[in-house]
Amino acid sequence: MKLRVRINKQTSRVDLPGEEPTLTELSDVIKQTLLPSTGLGLNTEFSLSLNGSELLSDSGQTLSSFGIVSGDLICVLLRQPPAVAVTSGETSSTAPITDDQQTATQRPLGPPLLTEPLQTSDELDSGPVWEPMLCSEAEEGQSPLSLELLYHSARVRSPNDAVIVAAHLLMLETGFTPQGNELTPKEMPAGWRSVAGVHKLEYVHPLCGTSQVSVVAVSMGPLLIINAALTVAGTIYSAHKLQLKASSYVTDEWPGKSAAAAFKNLKKLSRVYKDQLVYPLIAAAREATALPVAFGLLALPPELLLRVLRLLDVHSVVRLSAVSRHFNASAADSTLWRHLYRRDFSVHHRSRDVDWRELYKKSYKIHSERRRALRCCLPSFPFTPVPRPLLPPVPGIIGGEYDQRPTLPYDLHYPRNNPIFPIADSAGRLGLGLHRPTGGQMANIRRGLI
Repeated sequence: MKLRVRINKQTSRVDLPGEEPTLTELSDVIKQTLLPSTGLGLNTEFSLSLNGSELLSDSGQTLSSFGIVSGDLICVLLRQPPAVAVTSGETSSTAPITDDQQTATQRPLGPPLLTEPLQTSDELDSGPVWEPMLCSEAEEGQSPLSLELLYHSARVRSPNDAVIVAAHLLMLETGFTPQGNELTPKEMPAGWRSVAGVHKLEYVHPLCGTSQVSVVAVSMGPLLIINAALTVAGTIYSAHKLQLKASSYVTDEWPGKSAAAAFKNLKKLSRVYKDQLVYPLIAAAREATALPVAFGLLALPPELLLRVLRLLDVHSVVRLSAVSRHFNASAADSTLWRHLYRRDFSVHHRSRDVDWRELYKKSYKIHSERRRALRCCLPSFPFTPVPRPLLPPVPGIIGGEYDQRPTLPYDLHYPRNNPIFPIADSAGRLGLGLHRPTGGQMANIRRGLI
């Protein structure tokens, strides 16, 4: 278990061996390793706390019993003696003070007092700091401690290397373990990066039996092509492909040693990688080894599956019932169709001996026929365009509409030298103070000569 320990404004990392380390083991490591490095003696008394106020009682319990997980921050509270008040009479005395008297005055006269928690940042002053444990919980500018350690030890050389490091951590989050030698979570497997820029990783999963997963990533210009193959008994059973753009998840500060500054959109990367690659691999592996489904709709208990089906429309329920026998049996539940009937038709039947599915079918047919009849009774206004003969191209006025678009079917019932639209009323009086032109349309003074 990896923890962070803060002593005298200094934060150090501590790696405790074993699966279930105790609070006593943590105290011994702090006393033997961290106290001398901060200039304190081995006899210095201290207490441990998570939030700086509540002490952790050392009764031989494990750290997990206190809710401590890998990556937590442990505050070390040092004990200091209380100040000894000196009276005026003792001050005026000129008698020399022996070594024994000086030691007696420095010895605490009561229970030891705890100092204030050491806080060196504004976040610690405002309260306990929340840190993400998974990539799906990381906000912008944040990263899990596991990604920080892995990124620091991987010695990333390119943005594609950074994406593969994050992908490896996502595989570890979902339960995959690297095949071969056992590694610590902060180390990349040996040979994960080749000279040609090809990345290759191999995993096994405890929920997938004896199957193996091989992940190979190849750079194709700005894209990173990730191919994952599932091998069962020496035969490739399933293959999945994912295309990622490194610039969408890696910033320009990737050459640094901080994963929080190197990555962006970790939530999206976690969702895309797990949904399109990791979870389909686990489902295919369990199907190949004849194991029951571990997640998804098929893994839900019947009562939760009915809750999901109640939220769907009737067309989605019917389509889902055709997927498998399990969904067909769940979609045939009488209480489900009773809920759908009351929701869609707003009719409440008090009779209990009712086939709600058949009743829904009859009501749906009646409503469909009513809607069809209503559409048939609506008046229709058919519009049949009258074909107009295309006039042959004839010479006209330069700049007229006919010369601009000669292929349009113009209906000229009067001589071409007249305007297309009349500009005079029935009495023959010109409107808008215009004069009758001698031919063609009215000239537009805003247009230049063609």
